[in-house]
Amino acid sequence: MDITSGVFWASLGSIILANIVLSGDNAVVIAMAARALPPAQQKKAIFWGSAAAIVMRIVLTLIAVEMLKWQFLKIVGALLLVYIGVSLISEDDGDEGEHKEHGSLVSAIRTILVADLVMSLDNVLAVAAAAKGDNVLLIAGLAISIPLIIFGSTLLLKVMERFPIIITLGAALLGFLAGEMLLTDPAVAVHYGPVSHEVVSAAGAAGAVLVVALGMWQQKRARAKANAAA
Repeated sequence: MDITSGVFWASLGSIILANIVLSGDNAVVIAMAARALPPAQQKKAIFWGSAAAIVMRIVLTLIAVEMLKWQFLKIVGALLLVYIGVSLISEDDGDEGEHKEHGSLVSAIRTILVADLVMSLDNVLAVAAAAKGDNVLLIAGLAISIPLIIFGSTLLLKVMERFPIIITLGAALLGFLAGEMLLTDPAVAVHYGPVSHEVVSAAGAAGAVLVVALGMWQQKRARAKANAAA
């Protein structure tokens, strides 16, 4: 596609816009994973996590149409999201304790990558459609989106420091996405037929409640053990 044409720039704008709109949940995960790090490493986690996630998303976009046809893929992804959501809540102890342990940079980036991989399965289809089969345009659009996602994650991280409840809401979002993914897996349609939108939404709500409940339970257990050891 000719880069001097209006079609090229219109398509590029569509890719950037679609990626920003669809990356809201990814920005939440990036900020939540980075918050457990020492302040000096938070920016590194956000930058490298976002950059690696974009590169992974480019590859995923090229094969997502076929991957979404695989049975049980979304079910596995849903279980991973539940695990990540519960972990992010259970690791959050607010400002309690002077000896709160920090997570590692590698662990934060790994969490970002796994969550982005799972949540991007559906999102990348819209980006691929905007690219109209032009891989150069696709890569350029996603690459330009990196600083925008980083800015969103950095902003969310600052907001989380002032309003810790956002961490719980973010984990609930992962649970909601997990519940929806679980019932939209091709294997469910094959064995039980099409699932209505209302049932899918109900599954999402149940997933949100489950993640928050498990996360709070694990958090209380960890605090009880810490108090017993002290």
